[in-house]
Amino acid sequence: MRPTPIILGLLLAGLALVYLGLPLWLSGNWRWVEAWIFGAWFVSFGSAVLLWLRLKDPALLAERFRMPGSGGESCSAVAILIAMKLCWLAFFIVPPLDVRFGWTPRLPLWCEVCGAILLLGGSFPFFRAFTDNTYASQLVRIQTERGQHVIDTGVYRFVRHPMYLGASLAFIGGALLLGTISGLLLALALGGLLVLRILGEEQLLTHDLEGYRAYREKVRYRLVPHVW
Repeated sequence: MRPTPIILGLLLAGLALVYLGLPLWLSGNWRWVEAWIFGAWFVSFGSAVLLWLRLKDPALLAERFRMPGSGGESCSAVAILIAMKLCWLAFFIVPPLDVRFGWTPRLPLWCEVCGAILLLGGSFPFFRAFTDNTYASQLVRIQTERGQHVIDTGVYRFVRHPMYLGASLAFIGGALLLGTISGLLLALALGGLLVLRILGEEQLLTHDLEGYRAYREKVRYRLVPHVW
């Protein structure tokens, strides 16, 4: 179902409230610069993606709004997606509390700078995956009703899962930018869940999507060029 402008507006307001206001409130420090930077990046990036999809690819926007389990996915795929969502929500709760109560030592400034660079670097493949692939669903399923076929252009020429590459860089970069070890552990947990999702998704695509086996031979790396 394509979200209405009212729902979209409420969602954008929710992005600002949860991903910018909540971490600052939980940290007890409204002058936490790193949280302002990360929150502003996430709200701006999320808003840009939603507005772009609304204007350019409403079918993908509707697909992205499908609830987990509504597309005939496997139980393991649904469980991984829910675990990722919970882990992502924890990313905006645990590090601020860590900053407030000092559970773990703060990371040095150079780590925060590297985190900002990774965050910006991950934005490109993340956003381009949406613009290059109209089938970039959050659900692990074959979209037969939309005539899904293999996408091998744009960022998909370099790795088979560029959105996950961008997300991984954003997870790790955000954790480093916030300067918390707890955030870094959550980012690594999210990365591990992404790997599990990739393995399951590849199995489904290879078996059920025509041409994907040949695409795997053409683009050999799943996530990181020349590594995996």
